[in-house]
Amino acid sequence: MSVYIVTSVGDIVVDLDTDLCPLTTKNFLKLCKIKYYNGSLFHKVEKDFLAQTGDPTGTGTGGDSVYRFLYGDQARFFRHEIRPELRHSRISTLAMASAGEDCNGSQFYVTLWDDVEFLDGKHTVFGRVSEGFDTLTKINEAYVDGNKRPYKDIRVKHTYILDDPFGDPPQLAELIPEGSPVGRPRDEAAEERLEDSWVPFDETMTPQQLEEMMRSREAHANAVVLESVGDIPDAGVKPPDNVLFVAKLNPVTQDEDLYTIFSRFGTVTSAEIIRDYKTGDNLCYAFIEFETKEACDRSYLEMGNCLIDDRRIHVDFSQSVSRLWSQFRQRKPNSNKNGCFKCGISDHLAQDCDQGVERKNKGPNYVLKDENTQRGGNNRRRYDIVFFDDDDDADQYDCPYPIRRKIQKVNDEGRHDHRNHCKHQSRSRNREDGEYYPMIAAREAKVTTGEDQAGEKTVDAR
Repeated sequence: MSVYIVTSVGDIVVDLDTDLCPLTTKNFLKLCKIKYYNGSLFHKVEKDFLAQTGDPTGTGTGGDSVYRFLYGDQARFFRHEIRPELRHSRISTLAMASAGEDCNGSQFYVTLWDDVEFLDGKHTVFGRVSEGFDTLTKINEAYVDGNKRPYKDIRVKHTYILDDPFGDPPQLAELIPEGSPVGRPRDEAAEERLEDSWVPFDETMTPQQLEEMMRSREAHANAVVLESVGDIPDAGVKPPDNVLFVAKLNPVTQDEDLYTIFSRFGTVTSAEIIRDYKTGDNLCYAFIEFETKEACDRSYLEMGNCLIDDRRIHVDFSQSVSRLWSQFRQRKPNSNKNGCFKCGISDHLAQDCDQGVERKNKGPNYVLKDENTQRGGNNRRRYDIVFFDDDDDADQYDCPYPIRRKIQKVNDEGRHDHRNHCKHQSRSRNREDGEYYPMIAAREAKVTTGEDQAGEKTVDAR
């Protein structure tokens, strides 16, 4: 006289005391036969005490005995069968959960601890669990709310009768389904919780997949922190996939050299050697931006450990987002703060921006050398002292800067002889508009006019 019960956390086998409790065990066996318990929740789990189920509504207030289906509503409940020799003395005891004296229906419970003897004489003990104690341990360790209901549903999936000493009443044949029902009971009214089929992610992954997921989440958390402190424009920003990082360069290597070398793989939109912002010294690494990702991939495969200016270079894909950050910081103050900072459109974020859009044509990001010019970095120059003896020389170099002039009046027709002196020194940066202006070797900016004895007119202008 046994029943095999399949639950969502494991299987158990119960042995029934049919000789001592025939009315109770017959009710239990016939309810199992008509699949009445399929899908029933363990609606009450008290740790180290008991686990209760058997109510198709899942609320703990429903459930009918098999006698109601056989003989009508007046037989909904049946009387107790309390025996002195059947006690709540050990774990796995099976007993009926009644709504009062002689009010047994379909609900039953399994004890999860030894010596729960204060229940003796109040509930009918009619069996015990003989196999599946690990399942009882899982049920006992379930997380529950204040009403003792598990947060994750634990259900009775199927019941199979292994041995039944009682014959089937004629009316029972109409109640036996063709197959074992699955899913929730039709009358369930309990609040929805996590389904019994729900499994945490860490239990469905291999250790390698779990480690990769944890690293990805940690990286995203770090990116959010960097975004909040203003170090990156967006937590989802990614390095461009068409930029190559080149390291271990020779200090004599110039931007145009890299442009020429890497152009064999495709169109190079910029080749920029990184320099010290104060001294302009070559820091021996650079970024090469290609027009297409395919060109960048080819150069990565073929240029590794190549020799450039007697140096073995190292190439890798760029992980820098400084250019994107510069674009973000250079936005106009009245521009839309929401949306993509790359293209300025507000209907998507930077991480969703279409990277395949046609890029604007722009020249290489380097400047060819000139005579009397020292390189000082990207768009920077330091000038030696240059003197122009006449206007023709000044026009040849297209000098746009103010010059110190001495003008001599010759005749009334307004003809003049010009002698120009242009002295260029290191530039200072105007912080307001970002342009550069020369520093003229003069103490103060002033304009003086007058006539000397020789009739000469002098003008000092800065």
